[in-house]
Amino acid sequence: MTDVRSAPSPLPSSADLPGPGPALPPPFAIVPGAQVASVLHGREREVVALVEETYRLHGAGATVNPPSYFLRFPDRPASRIIALPASLGGDAPVDGLKWISSFPGNVSSGLPRASAVLILNDPATGYPYACLESSIISAARTAASAAAAAERLSRGRPRPRRAGFVGAGLIARYVHTYLAATGWTFEEVGVHDLDRGSAEGFRGYLDRSGTPGHVTVHDDLESVVRGSDLLVFATVAGTPHVHDPAWFGHAPVVLHVSLRDLAPAVLLEATNVVDDVEHCLKAETSPHLTEQLTGSRDFLDGTLADVLDGRVEVPPDRTVVFSPFGLGVLDLAVGRFVHDAVRDSGGLRVVDDFFSELTRHG
Repeated sequence: MTDVRSAPSPLPSSADLPGPGPALPPPFAIVPGAQVASVLHGREREVVALVEETYRLHGAGATVNPPSYFLRFPDRPASRIIALPASLGGDAPVDGLKWISSFPGNVSSGLPRASAVLILNDPATGYPYACLESSIISAARTAASAAAAAERLSRGRPRPRRAGFVGAGLIARYVHTYLAATGWTFEEVGVHDLDRGSAEGFRGYLDRSGTPGHVTVHDDLESVVRGSDLLVFATVAGTPHVHDPAWFGHAPVVLHVSLRDLAPAVLLEATNVVDDVEHCLKAETSPHLTEQLTGSRDFLDGTLADVLDGRVEVPPDRTVVFSPFGLGVLDLAVGRFVHDAVRDSGGLRVVDDFFSELTRHG
């Protein structure tokens, strides 16, 4: 039986091993969800800063982030599994792949909708050196991205004091956690979900977390949109269901995390910021539908990296929509952060002899 043990710190790679002697692959470690959660808890500000730096690296061309690959099923059209390969440069390069499934039907049976693993590869040898539970990593990087966007896109306008959450699942919870951890407080929080039980569950989370301000569960979507200065869309919508630009007449900041909620008419009346233009304009996202409708990308104002580096300024008197497709390089950055923290604490669980065929001729 394969032995799983704790590894010493630090983790070597073949490039670090002294010669002479044959090159060896790096140790292969498994990082379960409990360790991932332990590392990330309470370090939200660090993760937001890491995500912002990764956006800057991506904007500077120091990454490779190919299109995501969607595995779809004719007999299960609501479900999918997505592969996100990526390579992150900079001072601590890493390659890898996130493999994440979205099965909305899980929710009715009590399982989370999404599950994921993240593979980290050694840039020197190509050998994978870690497999991490990644639903937490994915939620954390999504929430950190949203928190970074909320902060940057709100500058120059009155600080939003009324938040609205459309979709009340795990991603909404993580976004709220990251907003709260980075200094956001709200006088009012509105919640809307097609599943009343999910909305009430989210309200319960807000109550337990000690969130200040009045929390209201709304039966209708329009009241949440009109009553919120900062809106978070975190649904599983496959097609736009918000069509009236007049709902956004008060010029809110919109974190369009779920990407497919807003009709083109809404985007065409807004300032639009994405994480990556090529990634966002595909797979029938709201920006993609807007491009198809207009035959142009002129409605896009820039990327979050452009905002971070001062190349794009967001007008304070117009609705601004942030539509992040979700970049694999963000998962790599957060996954490497988690792996290194576990390694440095001496808690890394290495699978002995994971790579066993290491000679060319036996």
